[in-house]
Amino acid sequence: MDKKQSRMKRALKLRSKIKKLSATRLSIHKTAQHIYAQIISADGTTTLASASTTQAEIKSTLKNTGNITAAAAVGKFIAQKAIAAGVSEVAFDRSGFKYHGRVKALADAAREAGLKF
Repeated sequence: MDKKQSRMKRALKLRSKIKKLSATRLSIHKTAQHIYAQIISADGTTTLASASTTQAEIKSTLKNTGNITAAAAVGKFIAQKAIAAGVSEVAFDRSGFKYHGRVKALADAAREAGLKF
């Protein structure tokens, strides 16, 4: 099993647990240069809020988009958009990525900005 297959297997396992909870989820995806976050409704059909390092309002405040400070900025921004949309509690879907580095920075910043998970 290669690296991507292992990550997808972890993601499937995590998403099945979140689906049983029927909770709104904060889903992330990361690449070498960018990080993306979405708030997805409990039924999985609607994206309630989204943020990424490719958006102009976030990218303009950053020097680099592929580091921990960029992930923290995305976490803060997604939390603000989620609270504005009326969502205060979510399940964290890390998409099979290990919980350290940029993933942890995004989660911590979202928690500090008011999201509960």
